[in-house]
Amino acid sequence: MDLFEYQARDMFEKHGVPVLAGAVATTPEEAKEAAERVGTASGGVTVVKAQVKTGGRGKAGGVKVAKTADEAQEHARAILGMDIKGHTVHRVMVAQGAQIAEEYYFSILLDRAERRYLAMCSVEGGVEIEQLAVERPEALARVAVDPNTGIDDAKAREIVEAAGFDADTAAKVEPVIKSLWTAYQEEDATLVEVNPLVKTEAGDIVALDGKVSLDANADFRHQDHGALEDTAATDPLEAKAKEKGLNYVKLDGSVGIIGNGAGLVMSTLDVVAYAGEEFGGQKPANFLDIGGGASAEVMADGLDVILNDPQVKSVFVNVFGGITACDAVANGIVGALDTLGDEASKPLVVRLDGNNVEEGRRILAERDHPLVTVEATMDGAARRAAELASQN
Repeated sequence: MDLFEYQARDMFEKHGVPVLAGAVATTPEEAKEAAERVGTASGGVTVVKAQVKTGGRGKAGGVKVAKTADEAQEHARAILGMDIKGHTVHRVMVAQGAQIAEEYYFSILLDRAERRYLAMCSVEGGVEIEQLAVERPEALARVAVDPNTGIDDAKAREIVEAAGFDADTAAKVEPVIKSLWTAYQEEDATLVEVNPLVKTEAGDIVALDGKVSLDANADFRHQDHGALEDTAATDPLEAKAKEKGLNYVKLDGSVGIIGNGAGLVMSTLDVVAYAGEEFGGQKPANFLDIGGGASAEVMADGLDVILNDPQVKSVFVNVFGGITACDAVANGIVGALDTLGDEASKPLVVRLDGNNVEEGRRILAERDHPLVTVEATMDGAARRAAELASQN
């Protein structure tokens, strides 16, 4: 889960990372009130920032400096409702202004390829870090971080030395890096990024902007993380699937997909997309992995989510029986259709293979449900599902 900047700011403050005062506003009037509170520490100067989960806000006009509360109100009026790279601005953060002397960059991320963490740091912050990494890679220090030891005093010193900080600044940056590591570790993050990390004219080091991505697999350890979710932007079908414990991702297509195992489902998406080219460009409508179990309840929950997607015109159930045998899957499909009743109104193409496949196919044939078509092969089932979608 990616956080908004204001959420990252609050999380940083919680773990001792130095940040500036800030407040969230959803209306121009709220922005004015926030500026009156926040701006007292900076001579009335504040920065009004669009809160969207994408970069390029400044270039799009989503970050404005205000010298008065009235000016902050007018900036908020212009920014709220703005479209930035497909993201609509619903709220702004009014942040305390800062007298910036220098800008730096720092991040910690999960390096999956090396099975460890990676710290990246540069004395050149406030720029597009991707561009810097390509054009001047030597300006971006990359330091491996052992998950068993993390960022201690020695590792923090190694990072600032690799980045090229002068001795006085390095001594101030090191404790901030350690605090950012604490936030990363204790919140089970996969990314913590600060751009820019600044030195003010007073010599203080402050995290002026922040990006945080949290590992959803660790949600069970963080009951408070649920409150950070942007429910307004969440697809209602994805929210419904999450409530039912389903591994579901909404896509923009017409063929609903149900499979057991992430690899099989990914392959199914490709096969359906390929087959759909023959029938007017039909595409997968979702990713839905029901895992190793395919009980009537799980199948009913999956079909309930998919069939409530108005874009879905047909459903492809692609199951390879392993631990869960094909007869159990077939009974699950039959039970799901009985459970859903009239709610099941779109054609289903079923492909079963693997453990006890003949018995599974017999169960479906015996039930002879008018919506169900059984195909022997994955390619044949994908083609049939795409064809049915094109007809509906």
